[in-house]
Amino acid sequence: MPTLTRPARALLGTAAAATLLLTTACANANSAAQGAAGSASATAGTVEPTGDIPEITGSTLVLRIEYTGGFVTPAMVATALPMISVYADGRVITEGPTTKQYPGPALPNLQVHYVQAADVDVLVERARSAGVQSGIDLGKPTIADAQTTRFTLLTEQGRQVVEAYALVEADGSPNGLTADQVRDRRLLTELITAMQDLKATLGANRVKEAVDYVPFEIAGVAMPWQQSEGDPAQTEKAWPGPALPGTPLGTSDTMGCVVTDALIATDVYNAAKDATIITPWTSAGKKYTVQIRPLLPDEHTCADLA
Repeated sequence: MPTLTRPARALLGTAAAATLLLTTACANANSAAQGAAGSASATAGTVEPTGDIPEITGSTLVLRIEYTGGFVTPAMVATALPMISVYADGRVITEGPTTKQYPGPALPNLQVHYVQAADVDVLVERARSAGVQSGIDLGKPTIADAQTTRFTLLTEQGRQVVEAYALVEADGSPNGLTADQVRDRRLLTELITAMQDLKATLGANRVKEAVDYVPFEIAGVAMPWQQSEGDPAQTEKAWPGPALPGTPLGTSDTMGCVVTDALIATDVYNAAKDATIITPWTSAGKKYTVQIRPLLPDEHTCADLA
């Protein structure tokens, strides 16, 4: 990864913002009847009331797909990265290929593509057509300890949130689901496929080649460092960010979180480039394991990781 610099934030033009709102308004009107058909058994989120809509800027989150829950550790939950995040200014941030070597690198391989404002609207409409609207009934497969796939879509009426439990694990099989639920889940699976191949979805000449995502802020989730049997020897590194362990995170009494500002993020990013996930970081005379989580454009605090 290149050495971190301090680029300025991109801003969304007025025309692009107006286009986005117009598209989401039309999309929401067309889907109102279908969204109202959800039942109390739906595995879905809620819709924000009309008027509870963020001011549209370049860093406004328009569409996100992420995994939540499952049989994972609290640290993994706190530092999990969304599968894909689409912003109003055309940034599409995803996690790039990862290595299977152990220990893995401290920095996740985050990539950013850039698309045109009109193509942001295309992706919004694609998500709406796939059924991303609060209230949709997706049922709950008879599968234990699976993850939930969460879809978040910004519309004129607020953020639509849909959660599909065991979407990947069920993979179109009944597992206690109705035929309609299997069909609707398949549409969401096809949406994921479309979002993972933007060149095929939008056209190869409409998607810029991915570049490294350079974060303005970085979160560090810290726990006391412990040498695990069989782990290769690691070189200690001085933690250049705020003092560890930071603010308690969740219900854990051993896990803390700190967030760097834009200037310190530079130091943490560069220090972490040759570190691993088990590097012992030193702070105030103590050693910590630090899971480094670059914050996305819509994230700014440890609470955003909850």
